[in-house]
Amino acid sequence: MSLSRTQTTFAPPVMEARRWLDGVTHPSDRPLLNVSQAAPIDPPPAPLREAMAQIVLDDPDAHLYGPVLGLPELRGEVAQKWTSGYGGAVKPTQVAITSGCNQAFAAAIATICGEGDEVVVPVPYYFNHRMWLDMSGVRTVPLMTGDGMIPDPDKAAALITDRTRAIALVSPNNPCGVEYPSETLHAFMDLTRAHGIALIVDETYRDFDSRAGAPHDLFADPHWDDTLIQLYSFSKSYRLTGHRIGAVVASKDRLAEIEKFLDTVAICPNQLGQRAALWGMRNLGDWLAGERLEILDRRAAIHDNFSTLAGQGWKLLGCGAYFAYVTHPFGMSSADLAPRLVQDAGILLLPGTMFMPDDMPGGESQLRIAFANIDREGVETLFDRLAALSY
Repeated sequence: MSLSRTQTTFAPPVMEARRWLDGVTHPSDRPLLNVSQAAPIDPPPAPLREAMAQIVLDDPDAHLYGPVLGLPELRGEVAQKWTSGYGGAVKPTQVAITSGCNQAFAAAIATICGEGDEVVVPVPYYFNHRMWLDMSGVRTVPLMTGDGMIPDPDKAAALITDRTRAIALVSPNNPCGVEYPSETLHAFMDLTRAHGIALIVDETYRDFDSRAGAPHDLFADPHWDDTLIQLYSFSKSYRLTGHRIGAVVASKDRLAEIEKFLDTVAICPNQLGQRAALWGMRNLGDWLAGERLEILDRRAAIHDNFSTLAGQGWKLLGCGAYFAYVTHPFGMSSADLAPRLVQDAGILLLPGTMFMPDDMPGGESQLRIAFANIDREGVETLFDRLAALSY
């Protein structure tokens, strides 16, 4: 008997990790530090919540089906801000709104790949991308990252076959946090265009990039949409995680294909979430700038305090956006270490094995720390607890 689509992949890692908490109690003087998931737990800022309440009360269209590709005003706002922010030309007809960024990825893959096709993905990878490729009958071709956890376009070129349909990148990266240099992304654009395949760039965490100005110049290419598919999420920027609002920026022709996928899955994106995202884009620029500075301070706290662990053999492989990616010094796999940390240190994080194929080395020594919900003081507490461990 053949496997079902869902049986071809693994269990959701974040949900698996949460099960490690079952039956474990945490003393009041050592509460749980949950650094397993890169999603803010705070609600949207009060002005946005007030605006959302008014939308619920006063906008009857917010309770109805809407356009499959999203609210026209929101598509237009994204196009305008991307055009000014990236120094290129993006039209509203090149923007679609999706039910979260994961759906944006799923929709893009549905328009690119058929059964048995291949997508090149840098490793460590974002596990939900791997899961969707598995469930789509698409082979994930792992590309080991090099120095600084940056993928090498030349090594990617060697992996391209006649079944390759895309290369998928995430920058700032999940799980490693690193920001891919503009030159690297440009080289991948040249590579994918030369082979007639798509370049997917997931920029979920773009609003927390440490660099001033545009993180790349891909949209400055007047023909960017013959190759580039960009993904984005409003969840992290405006704390709208539960409202599931993302975006995909691509050619008008590709969005016509994406519309088929979206119409059969969700019909339209969440109407309240779309209006909230639009209100946030128009009114929360200063607030978002402050959120970025806070995340950058937490990133700085990782670097400032990592000496606490470095002297014991820990290494910091990457840091940025919501993530620090580290190696541990213990003589056990991270798959065994991570569950023990819940009981022994009151820490919930994810092992590197969740971001790697089973047959590739490296993940057993790696851990991902997601610092979306711990501040500078929380980083210090986390490192003190890790430094106290001895296995």
